[in-house]
Amino acid sequence: MNIKNPYLHGALDEKSSLNLKRWASVASLGVAIILIAVKFVAFLMTNSVALLSSLMDSTFDAVASLVTMLSIMHAATPADEEHRFGHGKLEALSALGQAVFIFGAACFLIFESIRRFFTPMHVHDADIGIYVMTLSIVLTSFLIAFQMYVIKKTKSIAISADHLHYKGDLFMNLSVFVSLALSFYSPWPYYDPAFAAAIALTLLYSAYSITKESFDILMDKEIPTDEREKILKLVTAHKDVAAVHDLRTRNTGERIFIEFHMEVDGEFTLNRAHAITEEVEKALYDAFPKSEVIIHQEPAGIDDHRLDNIIPIKT
Repeated sequence: MNIKNPYLHGALDEKSSLNLKRWASVASLGVAIILIAVKFVAFLMTNSVALLSSLMDSTFDAVASLVTMLSIMHAATPADEEHRFGHGKLEALSALGQAVFIFGAACFLIFESIRRFFTPMHVHDADIGIYVMTLSIVLTSFLIAFQMYVIKKTKSIAISADHLHYKGDLFMNLSVFVSLALSFYSPWPYYDPAFAAAIALTLLYSAYSITKESFDILMDKEIPTDEREKILKLVTAHKDVAAVHDLRTRNTGERIFIEFHMEVDGEFTLNRAHAITEEVEKALYDAFPKSEVIIHQEPAGIDDHRLDNIIPIKT
């Protein structure tokens, strides 16, 4: 890097971003704790396995939200001598931990649903459960809206994982609401375990989605092809850039790292090449505010060892 990214290194911007993520994690934890309390009482009163599934999920939500809050605080720690790329990947590890929690809850619910199919149990006081799920739907909806705002502002992978989970919770709460309503108006005992099984399958899909996204970050997967093409177009749009090769990118969840070789006229002075590099970096920072850019300058047309000749470029 020749110049600092003004979108990353402004103290006010970083502090504002961190505060938003902290508030999102605190809100998530607070909502989970409230719902655990009311759902536990409601489960004791109704004996609904669908409500139990929602209670289990809220319990894991609380644990996952606590882990998310701690990871966000640590991930925001500035780069140091032993972690020169920063600590952003900790958010991906946090998201992976959430996926493990979700997977465990789904397996438990599938087992419990199967057991209830073979030994049906009627739901008691379903109206109490309906009131509780209405509260859950309202609180979860407000939390999701706030998380969407925070994600738009910060691009946090940890909050994104939490958001995906609570988005699934909203549909889960609606499903439990319908299940309790059907149980309230119908004597058929299989609505409850059927909805619980469907919720468990939804949780398994959520766990898969979060795991895939987390692994992509932890394994330094390239950013999407259209964004790579955007980088190449921006760089080559500069009138003094002859060509670009060996573009490499990765996403840590907290920011994007962009690295490439930029070819310029070999007759340019070092000062001129340096100025071109700064202009290109500024253009990339404007287009990718959460990025760190590393550019290697070299004379145009030089025959050297290239990564592009080893790894095929996606088109």
